[in-house]
Amino acid sequence: MLSQIHGVLDQQQLQLVQKLVSGGRFTDGSTSAGMAAKRVKHNEELSLEDARLSELNNLVMGSLVKHPTYRSAAMPLKVAAPYYAHYTTGMSYGEHVDDPVMGQGELYRSDVSVTIFLNSPDEYRGGELVIQTAFGEQQVKLPAGDAVLYPSSSIHRVAEVTEGERLVAVSWIQSLVRDPDKRALLHELNQARETLLQEKPDAEETRQVNQSYINLVRMWSEV
Repeated sequence: MLSQIHGVLDQQQLQLVQKLVSGGRFTDGSTSAGMAAKRVKHNEELSLEDARLSELNNLVMGSLVKHPTYRSAAMPLKVAAPYYAHYTTGMSYGEHVDDPVMGQGELYRSDVSVTIFLNSPDEYRGGELVIQTAFGEQQVKLPAGDAVLYPSSSIHRVAEVTEGERLVAVSWIQSLVRDPDKRALLHELNQARETLLQEKPDAEETRQVNQSYINLVRMWSEV
């Protein structure tokens, strides 16, 4: 399932992100890639001293983890600190699948990948996130402040940037529900459940849907 999340960061937050990023430097992004991905990864990643990086992470990830669509679609158990990826003219990230297990010290399984767009799509040409799905290739290039969730097991790439600069935050999630199809079903059911809880809180069908959702989460979650 591919889920777009609108309004993770507002305009004021994006301006602060840009200010914090301007205080860092970008280094070769291939150093953080796995053996296979390293061959096709041609971008840069932000290097910041600890205090500014912590402030940036709190701003970006702090906003993401509070977003109701993120919580419903990802069902996060463990969340990785993000990388801030920078693409200039000629840079790209070829087809790859994210590493299944990540982390240093405490390991986590990558079930869900998330890309948060940090600058306007008008500021660069190319640079689409291209994800292979059961319905064919999906090209994603969202407004600044929006994000997209997709299974880490999917083949994906970043098309070459032909003009301008692309800036995104990328992170990975170990979900409470490992299976992407079950996770997608729960997300759809939860959307219906929340609508019913708001519009018909005392109805019998609301009770049934709410109970089914809760018990499916209990049945399928891994804690």
